[in-house]
Amino acid sequence: MSRFRSSVHSERVAARVGMWLGIAFGICFVTGLISHAIQHPPSWFLWPSRPVNLYRITQGLHVISGIAAIPLLLAKLWSVYPKLFERPVVRSLPHAIERGSILVLSGAAFFQLITGLFNVAQNYPWTFFFPAVHYALAWVAAGSILVHVAVKRPVIRRALTRDTAGEDRERGATGLSRRGFLRTTWLATGTAVLATAGATVPLLREVSVLSWRTGKGSQGVPVNRTAAAAGVLEAARAADWRLEVVTGERTRRFSLAELRALPQTTAELPIACVEGWSQSASWTGVAVADLLRAVGAEPGAELAVGSLERSGLWSASTLPGEHTADPLTLLALRLNGEVLNVDHGYPCRIIAPNRPGVLQTKWVSRLEVR
Repeated sequence: MSRFRSSVHSERVAARVGMWLGIAFGICFVTGLISHAIQHPPSWFLWPSRPVNLYRITQGLHVISGIAAIPLLLAKLWSVYPKLFERPVVRSLPHAIERGSILVLSGAAFFQLITGLFNVAQNYPWTFFFPAVHYALAWVAAGSILVHVAVKRPVIRRALTRDTAGEDRERGATGLSRRGFLRTTWLATGTAVLATAGATVPLLREVSVLSWRTGKGSQGVPVNRTAAAAGVLEAARAADWRLEVVTGERTRRFSLAELRALPQTTAELPIACVEGWSQSASWTGVAVADLLRAVGAEPGAELAVGSLERSGLWSASTLPGEHTADPLTLLALRLNGEVLNVDHGYPCRIIAPNRPGVLQTKWVSRLEVR
């Protein structure tokens, strides 16, 4: 068919787009593994508390590279779709492996990108647990990419090192030129990134028309989960609220007034969410290191953090010793110069440098030294 003779269906186009798609998927895969390891750390994993913006960067790259991969994947599939009509369907074992890897890769890639977009919007029209499934299929996608590249390596090398313009003319290539198609692909990818990157990159917020959850929440910081949704409004505002700090057999209780009477530290720290948005803010409160010293414990001890929220995946967290020893890790009482809003964790919350927002536990009621 004449449409299959278009130069956009050449090996060179498929290889060029595939190379950039592979880079986007690679960045997305590696940064996704980092985020997963921070939230579910294996025994060998250590995530530093400095630089304070590192997680903000890695998770921003994760989401941005995923968005960039969408137009690249569509362009890649358009460049190779005539291959679906080749006969015979299977010519050899390597050919069967290639076709199988493409099928698995396409399915996994579309699933990852589409569900990732829903996650960014915090919309979950499914019954499965998104993080676990997303993590598992990331390995499936990465494995199928490696198989596909291994099988197609000779073709990729030939396409990237040899100019096929003459061959396109010989076979009567019609329609949009290779260069025109590639330029359109780069433009679409750049537009998608520019339109959304403002969620992570502050300098782009005025031009990123599709960026989400920037600085428009209460006290200048977005809110993912409100106190009402968490069911803690009454408990958070109770006059008899006390913070329990447990060290071995001893438990010490602090009122809000007592916490405010302790030495206060102010730090400019970002809160960075797994959905890719981030926002810097000024936080004031008791340095966790100072609080540990006040109860006779040493900074650098691991802390179990409990919330007034009694259910939910993130009603508790573990604060590693790397962070409890950092003077910028705070039990925050104020945000941007104001008393912490209840939706941001009043009466107190954890804010630690270089941590995902889901681990910055709000409505803290208990700290236990391990």
